[in-house]
Amino acid sequence: MLSSKIIGVGMYVPETVVTNEDLSKIMDTTDEWIIERTGIKERRFFKEGVDTVSSMAAHAAEQALERAGKKAEEIDLIVMATLSSDYNFPGSGVLLQRKLPFRQIPAFDVKAQCSGFIFALSVADQFIKTGMYKNALVVGSEVQSNVFEKSDRGRNMAVIFGDGAGAVVLEATEEKNKGILTTKLHSDGHFAEELYLEHPGSRRKERFNAKMMETGELLPYMNGKLVFVNALKYFPEVIREALASCNLKDEDIDLLIPHQANARITAAVQKEMNLPDEKVISNIHKYGNTTAASIPIGLCEAWEQGRIKEGDLIAIAGFGSGFMWASALIRW
Repeated sequence: MLSSKIIGVGMYVPETVVTNEDLSKIMDTTDEWIIERTGIKERRFFKEGVDTVSSMAAHAAEQALERAGKKAEEIDLIVMATLSSDYNFPGSGVLLQRKLPFRQIPAFDVKAQCSGFIFALSVADQFIKTGMYKNALVVGSEVQSNVFEKSDRGRNMAVIFGDGAGAVVLEATEEKNKGILTTKLHSDGHFAEELYLEHPGSRRKERFNAKMMETGELLPYMNGKLVFVNALKYFPEVIREALASCNLKDEDIDLLIPHQANARITAAVQKEMNLPDEKVISNIHKYGNTTAASIPIGLCEAWEQGRIKEGDLIAIAGFGSGFMWASALIRW
């Protein structure tokens, strides 16, 4: 029976580092306030004319392909996870496709926000397991720094998010108990408006106008307390769902790579699952919340730091807008 294994990882973050001190100069906030509430010390912002969602994805993909020992021409499928595509349409998957010498293979976007990378990984995994494709590229890439108003009005969200990209190369394998063991995906649309960006949407006759800019309707909205409470509930729940389906327990996890939403959420999940520091990846202090890119960036850094070894059980999990939440277990 075929399964999918990760054979290459890559990442890219823009050169521009924006610290809490930098933000405190343009809005009413402080380094202490941001660290206390989020754990973030700095984040990366894209440079116009240099970085785009698709160009950052291409950088991450090139690194992942090189480490996998694969050429772009060998890839059969591209799945791009992003909520911030270069254009409203087409998606950034096809824009990535034209940046490297890929063939005329399917390339499409998955829009599942903070859980996007796991949803995209699951899609690629299913294609490989059915035997339809042998090699797939899965990418999470986001440019978010330009959607938030860097002002007192937009402060609560502007300090959280950053830009970046991460990628993995999947290959079909017949090795037993290897690669992606399971993925668990969930959503509950009843909470869609608790973390969302309404405009420019298609619900109104005018997708945007001057009044929307003046009233702040073009800015994202987040019910922070509700998101926090639900994240604390669903993170451990969806991880344990994956473990149970594979007859595994919390202590079998060698490394947990959660979506980097908030350092307090990560710490709470770690405590709930009784995992020591060396078994949990937390890099939000460096990059902020990079949404669909955060898990593959964490995976790449963990691999580069030698924290992932052959045979290790890797758990990844995400929760965010939708609400959507997901997990995956990977035997390295």
